[in-house]
Amino acid sequence: MGGLILLATLLVVAPLILIFFYLIKEGVGAINLDFFTKVPAPEGETGGGLANAILGSIEMLALASVIGVLVGVSGGIFLSEYPRHPLMPTVRMISDVLAGIPAIVMGLVAYGLIVLQFGFSGFAGALALGFLMIPIVVRTTEEVLKLVPLTVREAGLALGLPKWLVTLRIVLPAAAGGIVTGVMLALARVAGEAAPLLFTAFGNSGINLDPSKPMSALPLEIYRGATSAYDENQRLAKAGALLLITLIFLTSLLARRASRRK
Repeated sequence: MGGLILLATLLVVAPLILIFFYLIKEGVGAINLDFFTKVPAPEGETGGGLANAILGSIEMLALASVIGVLVGVSGGIFLSEYPRHPLMPTVRMISDVLAGIPAIVMGLVAYGLIVLQFGFSGFAGALALGFLMIPIVVRTTEEVLKLVPLTVREAGLALGLPKWLVTLRIVLPAAAGGIVTGVMLALARVAGEAAPLLFTAFGNSGINLDPSKPMSALPLEIYRGATSAYDENQRLAKAGALLLITLIFLTSLLARRASRRK
């Protein structure tokens, strides 16, 4: 039995290790100061970097976090603290459906809501990523809040505090570490999504900090570089993929360490 478990573990881990070593071999040479400070060079020319994509990813993920945290934490609190509310089954069903919707469909939803009215923008990309974060944050928040002992709530209620204040001032702080862990895992999950950004953020060859305009992101530049016929673009795409996987790995590692401490 022990041998089978070890074999299964190796089969699961092997693809990740192979991908990681391949990207280190092919892309680490392109990671230098220019990679973080310059925009991609024109097609067929050497040099350049992915500064526009790095800044765009940071900005859109920050905006998506606002949407994902506000809606996701609110939904998790509702499911955990008000299980007998008439709307609870509806909210749970919506959360479960959202968790199963493909990322590209979320991009189409954001396209219909924002892009058709106002054009491609970082806001539209952030909305699509925020939609993807919501079910993860909802489920994590609900499970973490359920771990807070019932006696803690009863102590607050015994002091004469209303339930909403007990939840806000006592229950939420007690579960804050787990909620932050869930948000970090959700960020790691959506950081590598390219499909919804193709319909929303669209991409930008220059550095753009205005989220109301088209904006680049690491997944977009990786996709475009990987499908390019030029070796230089492919090399930048592999370096971008290496950076993205490293950031996702570190975020997941930090989230799991924080979760274990709790």
